[in-house]
Amino acid sequence: MKKYPKMFFVLMGISALGLLLSSQASGAQAEPKYGGILNASHIADIPSLSIHEEATASTVWPMMPCYNNLVLFDPLKKQESMETIIGELAESWEWQDGGKSLVFHLRKGVKWHDGQPFSSKDVKYTFDLVRQAPGMTVKLRVNPRKLWYDNVEAIDAPDEATVIFRLKRPQPSLLMMLASGYSPVYPAHIPPAQLRTRCVGTGPFKMKEHRPGEVLELEKNPDYFIPGRPYLDGIRYIMIKDRATRTAALQAGQVDIAFPFDTTKTIAETLKKTNPDMVIVETSQNVNENILINFEKPPFDNPKLRLAINLAMDRRAYVQAVYQGGGIIGGAMLPKPYGVWGLPEEELVKLPGYGDPVKQKEEAKKILAELGYGPDNPLKVILSTRATASYLDPANFVIDQLKQVGIEATLEQVETGVWHPKVTRREYTLAANRTGIGPDDPDANYFENYKCGSPRNYSGYCNKEIDELIEKQSQTLDFAERLKLVQEIDKKLQIDGARPILGWALDYFAMWPYVKNLVPHQSVYNYGRMQEVWLDK
Repeated sequence: MKKYPKMFFVLMGISALGLLLSSQASGAQAEPKYGGILNASHIADIPSLSIHEEATASTVWPMMPCYNNLVLFDPLKKQESMETIIGELAESWEWQDGGKSLVFHLRKGVKWHDGQPFSSKDVKYTFDLVRQAPGMTVKLRVNPRKLWYDNVEAIDAPDEATVIFRLKRPQPSLLMMLASGYSPVYPAHIPPAQLRTRCVGTGPFKMKEHRPGEVLELEKNPDYFIPGRPYLDGIRYIMIKDRATRTAALQAGQVDIAFPFDTTKTIAETLKKTNPDMVIVETSQNVNENILINFEKPPFDNPKLRLAINLAMDRRAYVQAVYQGGGIIGGAMLPKPYGVWGLPEEELVKLPGYGDPVKQKEEAKKILAELGYGPDNPLKVILSTRATASYLDPANFVIDQLKQVGIEATLEQVETGVWHPKVTRREYTLAANRTGIGPDDPDANYFENYKCGSPRNYSGYCNKEIDELIEKQSQTLDFAERLKLVQEIDKKLQIDGARPILGWALDYFAMWPYVKNLVPHQSVYNYGRMQEVWLDK
């Protein structure tokens, strides 16, 4: 029976530089070239530059190069796991007290982009800020991942080079969450409000210029703590609002790489046909499309009506219509082969919305009729969604599916900067949404999206029994036992209609062949550091 490695509770002694160099040595290119500007496509709406206050790749992707984490998933390994975690600001780490203390030994001599020295106080400040520790005098405006750190009882900084996370109970997955692109270390001497419009990090690149809606330019950090990095002189994120225009810019060589999750299977096939040299990498996004149902707002405070919405959705038709076959069906956790924890097909077909679509639509119509809705009295709703192509495609599918059971939905498009605050405040009735999970781990997903009181539990779903199971799986060290609990939770979430999952899109990440060492991961949120990327031209 598979168990978690013993390394959870022993000194790991991992050097970021050593691992990065060894990974590079095993890669395709032996002699990277220095210089050049990487031109990257961007979908033209960065809600703010503060990673800790956002829940979108629109911020994480261009801001990751500015910052560092304590630890990070190796950028040169496409499949993320506990075994691919390497050190960044932490040179080494160890578990103590039977897994209840995680001790980080930090790099010395690291500086922030403004020249101030980095130390343990910055780490303590960052994660006390995110977990809203008692005594903190500043707060994040929006705090999507507060509950990632719900198990942290205290953070100690006994000296400038040591940080200790003290936990209420063992939680091996804490390391996975700290390795996500969503977990940068912020400077304690910069108010968090300022980081919405500027970047002061320790990362391989620093801010050069930001013209909202036009371009975000980063330049090489000459004082970066890893010798010889980065290779690039800078990165230019070019804002292009229309997806067809972004694709045309890539084809014409005006940009070197696509935006993550922007290239569908159909677009990839077209790109390859017109540009045979284009590199297309098929991977997952660790992003699902789902329906948000406001549990607190009539008429959807009625569980029967929520069930009808769930039954109305044909998941297999969704994969064909929206992804053109470039997606997979799953529950709350990323399915295999990309994920570890997802429900198998034989379990999915037993759940509402995953069975025979004809029979389930008839069942949905019957429920609606029992509630007094029908041809002469259709249920009319507003379906809200974010005003980008990757949200509008699912929204239009949902409207069509609802129409087939007698529900008339009117589309409301919401600008990106407004979208996450709007759903966080539950200022909607029904919404088509995309949920990205940082690492493929149940703690990152369940605590953030389904636990009672989480800021990102947009539907207001609250089940104390599920909360207890979430806590239980988090501290279960035996892999098989934890998997069983994780899948039990997933089934219950689908039955309850907590956040009906439509499907999991694949990404067909596109780039020109002269872009080297950019390795798409199975999660779009974790591979944007860019310190290993170089241009062969």
